[in-house]
Amino acid sequence: MTGASIFQWHARDLELSLEPGEVVGAMILTIDDPGDPRIAAYRDVRERDLVGRQGRFIAEGEVVVRQLARAPRHRALSLLIADHRLPAQGELIAAFPEDLPVYAAAQAVMDAIVGFPIHRGILALGARAPEIAPEDLLAGLGPDALVAVLCGIGNHDNMGGIFRNAAAFGAEAVLLDATCCDPLYRKAIRVSVGAALTVPTARLAPDADPVGLLQRQGFEVVALSPRGQTPLSAFRRRGRSAVLLGAEGPGLPEDLMARTRTVAIPMAGDFDSLNVAVTSGIVLHHLANGT
Repeated sequence: MTGASIFQWHARDLELSLEPGEVVGAMILTIDDPGDPRIAAYRDVRERDLVGRQGRFIAEGEVVVRQLARAPRHRALSLLIADHRLPAQGELIAAFPEDLPVYAAAQAVMDAIVGFPIHRGILALGARAPEIAPEDLLAGLGPDALVAVLCGIGNHDNMGGIFRNAAAFGAEAVLLDATCCDPLYRKAIRVSVGAALTVPTARLAPDADPVGLLQRQGFEVVALSPRGQTPLSAFRRRGRSAVLLGAEGPGLPEDLMARTRTVAIPMAGDFDSLNVAVTSGIVLHHLANGT
């Protein structure tokens, strides 16, 4: 189709003209009732976040939904968009398969569906990709791969921030230990600006030995700690490298640090604490740029 593309609102036979050059073939399905069973997965978003989504997740906001469209493994099941935003979203909708259900609702109806004022006005329901074994993920990475390994990260803001930094500085994968929170929790995805959907990820088994696994795969393993023996500025990576990051407070287990090269970020005075997401940004930037 050329010129002004047309959204077809089959439920109302209403046509909305879009900007020239935009191509949209999706069927737009109008939702008038918050109780409509077709959008049950979007109902009471915050409450569902607390109990889990059984293999599904919610992506929130235009930027994040765009990342879902390009995610290599996860896939979208449907979109829910405030109807006043539709004319500007032709390009976004066109990034998904034409048979993807796209639901449109008035803002008040959308707010009632999700259970709070959803100012971003765009949601997507996604399906998680099947789990990938950490060994398989690492084996497929390049000879100079940079990997972040997270131990005990339980805060979704920190989780999202680390994934955002991993994407920004070219980390090829993120490994999670068994105690880490879910990177596909809605808030973590949002804070990551969608990076949690695109950076390759694998979760370690509860009894896994991350240091041994990484070393067998040819990675030099670096542990971040205020008590690290090497200042970050003096560290240069060569070849495959993995950075271990622990939770604020307890940090990394001593037995892991004893088997790695420990690195510290020097700080002013006697202050020795940084937010773990901030730490990840500093370290990944340093290692990615070789400075």
